[in-house]
Amino acid sequence: MLVSLIGTWIQTTAQSWLVFQLTHSAFLLGFVGFLSTIPLLLFSLLGGVLADRVNKRKILIWTQSAFMMLAFLLAALTHLRLITPSQIMLIALLNGVVMAFDAPSRQAVVVELVGKAHLPNAIALNSVAFNSSRIIGPALAGILVASIGMSGCFYINGISFFAVIIALLLIRVNGTMQERSKKPVAKDLKEGLDYVRSNRIILVLIAMVGMVSLFGLSYVILMPIFANDILRVGVKGLGLLMSFAGLGALIGALILARLGDFKYKGKFLIYSSMIYSFCLILFSMSKIFVLSLAVLVLLGGTSVSAVALINTILQSRVPDAFRGRVMSVFMITFAGFMPFGNLIAGGLSQAFGVSLTVLISGVACAVFFMLINIFYPAIKDL
Repeated sequence: MLVSLIGTWIQTTAQSWLVFQLTHSAFLLGFVGFLSTIPLLLFSLLGGVLADRVNKRKILIWTQSAFMMLAFLLAALTHLRLITPSQIMLIALLNGVVMAFDAPSRQAVVVELVGKAHLPNAIALNSVAFNSSRIIGPALAGILVASIGMSGCFYINGISFFAVIIALLLIRVNGTMQERSKKPVAKDLKEGLDYVRSNRIILVLIAMVGMVSLFGLSYVILMPIFANDILRVGVKGLGLLMSFAGLGALIGALILARLGDFKYKGKFLIYSSMIYSFCLILFSMSKIFVLSLAVLVLLGGTSVSAVALINTILQSRVPDAFRGRVMSVFMITFAGFMPFGNLIAGGLSQAFGVSLTVLISGVACAVFFMLINIFYPAIKDL
């Protein structure tokens, strides 16, 4: 996965730069992000039902193959100079549809690979792989865009998917397959949603994820504008900005992996969320490149700590029969709300500028997490 994720971050960075070069529009940067994640809101519940019914490894082989084909399509269109903003939007939309079926299985298969005893470490180490790629991928993209062009970056991403497909063909899942459900899909969906709705702790945790997704992560899609207009560091600076956020996330993930199954995860979660909010505010006000890099390290570390802790707490509390559906709700709030966050951020940035937009996001997150701390103190005891 590490090899494939590096390729994905190379493509993500190059694609954002390509959209900005073609359109010079903050709104369209946000709109492409909206299109790439809106299918998660629409189809993730179906992906969760599928994950609870079908062999997760087989689902992942098909979804990763689809990602690979879409990367090669984007590469070919860019290489042939046929690429248009509408084509980028369509490919982003199709990637989102595939992700809606990939993400619930990818989240839920972890416990089948390692067992519940090692779940906190496994989720943290998965974050290590993801966030290592966030450091390496964007930094490479800054160099590769200048040397082999954006199409070369997209070809590299397509090739990188061979690594994860080969890994999926080789692994063996330790968990026993559940009996295939014969209930109607709608009934399975309702049972999953009823389970989430009846558990207040799960609802609060999912609401926290939703808040981060809606307001806390939109700064990422605005990064080309921060690099170009606010900090004036160009595409190489963009790669460094994204890499330093990844460096912080890697540090946060390594700390969690080292801690393992420690006490008071909820207290750690609340503190991480509050620090994250104030870092967003500080990043929005920074006009100094070095200061922005330092703040992004803290942003990356606290964001991955919060999301990984929520993931761990959810999976440790959820019965096996509901894991795919609960993780699909997790993905809806984590990635499905993101398109609306991207759309809001793009629109606000077009009207008021990126700095004020990120400032508003940081304040909104800080207020929300303070209210959680006040009205749901039981979270700190998890």
